[in-house]
Amino acid sequence: GIGAAWRYEVPFRLEVIALLFLIPAAFLVGKTGIERALLIGSLLLVLIVELGNSALEAALDRISLDPHPLTGRAKDIGSAAVFFALVNAAAIWLLILLA
Repeated sequence: GIGAAWRYEVPFRLEVIALLFLIPAAFLVGKTGIERALLIGSLLLVLIVELGNSALEAALDRISLDPHPLTGRAKDIGSAAVFFALVNAAAIWLLILLA
């Protein structure tokens, strides 16, 4: 699954590359184990949600490539989930950085 996501999903690759820089930064920014866990966990949550969204989009495309309002709605909702995972990660990082 991870290999397929890496091969076919550009957003997943970009997020993994960002994690390669941000996970080491979490050890520098986080003062306690809990802070480090929150920083890293928020980043991993983005990947988890991205994988779910990518799986949903692949399944919907398998069913039909024809435009349909419900397909569009499902894809939009999946993208919104990724957006909120990113907002969550940004909020955690900002709150810890500004503390």
